[in-house]
Amino acid sequence: MHSVTISLVLLLAVVAAGFIARMLPLKMPLPLVQIAVGAGLSYGFGLRVPLDPEFFFLFFIPPLLFLDGWRIPKSAFFRDVRPIMTLAIGLVLFTVLGVGYFIHWMIPSVPLAAALALAAILSPTDPVAVSAIASQSPIPSRLMHILEGESLLNDASGLVCFRFAVAAVITGTFSLVDASLNFLMAAGGGLLVGIAVAWLVGILNRWLVTVAGEDPGGQILISLLVPFAAYLAADHMSVSGILAAAAAGITTHYADMFGRRLASTRMQRIAVWDTIQMALNGVIFVILGAQLRTTIEGLPAVAAELGMSHPAWLLLYVVAITAVLAVLRFLWVWSSLKFTLFRKRRDQEEATKPSLRLLLMTAFAGVRGAVTLAGILTLPLLMPDGSLFPKRDLLIFLAKGVILLSLLSASIALPLLTRNLKFVPQPIVGKEEGWARAAAAEAALRHLGRIAQPGEKRGYDANPEAIARVTELYRRRLDYGTSDGDEAMRARTVAEAERNLRLEAIHAEREELFQLWLHSKLDDGLHRRLLRELDLTEGALSRDSEH
Repeated sequence: MHSVTISLVLLLAVVAAGFIARMLPLKMPLPLVQIAVGAGLSYGFGLRVPLDPEFFFLFFIPPLLFLDGWRIPKSAFFRDVRPIMTLAIGLVLFTVLGVGYFIHWMIPSVPLAAALALAAILSPTDPVAVSAIASQSPIPSRLMHILEGESLLNDASGLVCFRFAVAAVITGTFSLVDASLNFLMAAGGGLLVGIAVAWLVGILNRWLVTVAGEDPGGQILISLLVPFAAYLAADHMSVSGILAAAAAGITTHYADMFGRRLASTRMQRIAVWDTIQMALNGVIFVILGAQLRTTIEGLPAVAAELGMSHPAWLLLYVVAITAVLAVLRFLWVWSSLKFTLFRKRRDQEEATKPSLRLLLMTAFAGVRGAVTLAGILTLPLLMPDGSLFPKRDLLIFLAKGVILLSLLSASIALPLLTRNLKFVPQPIVGKEEGWARAAAAEAALRHLGRIAQPGEKRGYDANPEAIARVTELYRRRLDYGTSDGDEAMRARTVAEAERNLRLEAIHAEREELFQLWLHSKLDDGLHRRLLRELDLTEGALSRDSEH
């Protein structure tokens, strides 16, 4: 019962933090407000949040990674896959080695394997925190897509490196060759398991829909279970459950396109997942705030263990680690973007030079957040021989301190750096929006023309006057690009026929947009936006039929 109460308090704190962030005269990033609310609950009401590390990791990480994989724009991801891969894999390894050896050099009492584990869990970035920080001065869309793609993959690569480093601490042995082979096996196996689980669930789900019809509530529940199924299946096979959850999200995106859910299912599912994302990310930052009191109270013991005269010296470690992370990220961003995003093309006389502001902004966008906190809390309490995990409290404090300092520094730097920033123009994927709308309207007109053919049978009366009305509706859309949808109805039978025809025309529009997307003639983001417009229209027409 106590755990249930704490869970409800945490959710209430997330809601309260959202209201406080909007009411503050000085705009502050939501994650910082959530941390402050958590700290207020800890100091003001004595809130203590007991955490089971394994449960915490299982409950938070799979759905967040699944959602990242599901929603990331696929066309943008594959277009900028080279800079994304260099940041998501190359930068992670660069960070693990550079920061790990720096921590071991700065604090010799921390074993090298433990220092590498801390560096690994500090390597993933948090695009949700970046989006919240840059809400007043939005980051250019292409850079945001790159950061989202980086976060999707570096969550997985960083956490896999973290697991190997922790295993090295526990076993006391480490082989680079064995670790590399195990990494490839774990990563490849995780990807395959995630893809397989998502496809099997998609096939079974389509069969159930065909047999029993589509129930929006059941479909939403299935989507909530997929990330946990992928993660647990991969974990049972001793491969990467983290990559499995991310791969399941990407695969579900494509399986969902081919399955073509009902409009009501899509709209309800988007609302449910938006709520879950807000709740999970918010609860993690509230927990971070609530943990501050316990962390600060434990600082004297940590400082005494290191032989320090005052706990305040530990803050210098946090500042030093955060600075090294930023410097290493800046160096890697400069080199990787120069040879990927800004490389010389055949139609250019010379390569485009990345601006210093852009490089600084990309470096400061490496904010640590939910994944870092969730991962560091999974450090085991005890070693196999019953002794304490080396410097566990210190590692957790340093990780929390870096999260806070990176949030604070990005909150100050990003709004300044994003002002009037000129970025590399985002290439157009396929055709523009007007062309896509015209293609969908023409598909609807062709379908209406087939309905009007003599002998065409429908489950309703294809009234000629209703056909003429709906046809005129789409012709006006082609001519002017708008439609008022308020055609006067002279009789109920004509209105019902018109509604059915409009639904059929919408289905034809949706099918045409799907084909355009499938053949890479339509951008993911534009496809989702146009699809949502059709879903809203279809939902309104369906509700009209119920009255």
